[in-house]
Amino acid sequence: MKKEFWNKLCWCGSGKKYKDCHLDLDMRLEALAAEGHIVPDRDMIKTDLEIEGIRKSGRLTKAILDMVGEKIKEGVTTEEVNNWVHQFTVEHGGIPAPLNYMGYPKSVCISINEVVCHGIPNEETVLKNGDIVNVDVTTILDGYYSDSSRMYIIGEGSEEAKRLVKVAKECLYEGIKEVKPFATLGDIGYSVQKHAEKNGYSVIRDYGGHGIGLDFHEDPFVAHCGERGRDMVLFPGMVFTIEPMINQGTYEYDVLKDGWTVLTKDRKLSAQWEHTVLVTREGYEILT
Repeated sequence: MKKEFWNKLCWCGSGKKYKDCHLDLDMRLEALAAEGHIVPDRDMIKTDLEIEGIRKSGRLTKAILDMVGEKIKEGVTTEEVNNWVHQFTVEHGGIPAPLNYMGYPKSVCISINEVVCHGIPNEETVLKNGDIVNVDVTTILDGYYSDSSRMYIIGEGSEEAKRLVKVAKECLYEGIKEVKPFATLGDIGYSVQKHAEKNGYSVIRDYGGHGIGLDFHEDPFVAHCGERGRDMVLFPGMVFTIEPMINQGTYEYDVLKDGWTVLTKDRKLSAQWEHTVLVTREGYEILT
């Protein structure tokens, strides 16, 4: 950036002069790009106003999952859970983002046991004692998107199931701990994969996290396996999901004829936790 722009207002909308805001960060990013690193485009960086909008959306997403946690139990159908999510979202001024997204027919994804992701709620599927259930909520509030999912164990889960759910959650937070300015997406994937495989599990390769905030799915793709120092450099203002899908057996999978439901190839259990995460100047902020 030419010096003549240093005293102008920063591009990020902070109201500060560029030299007092993003100059030092942008110069470092330019240097990394010159060295051959993959760096984010400016449109991947959210402004303070956008971040606050995503933060508010994230609070609603969290509240929805809290509500589900209070009500979900044996004997409930996945259609009932879908209806809870839809009603709660709308009553609080939001829109359930999955509904009609690329033809998806429901307001939430509910994935049980061997279903990796994108399970479609229906009136026939009744939650049973011992099931492990992922409820994946994406909310639009005032035009801003947030995305999060949690695992719920119905009744008394087996020791194997409880261990998988626990390790999957640990994998999420191992990935989140890597988020800081000028780290890389590869650092996130490396830590997730290392923790999963250390515990005898595998990580789904073809599905991952994604940029979010102004749309449902934005760049970059966030892989949950990888090498340290590889892939895109992280920069303050980036917002994306981390959502590792951890399998008991192989990471290979099948997709049902509905075009959405993903199951483990060997029909062993799968578990997933997800947060929307902001890269800050100091590290990270979990927005959900």
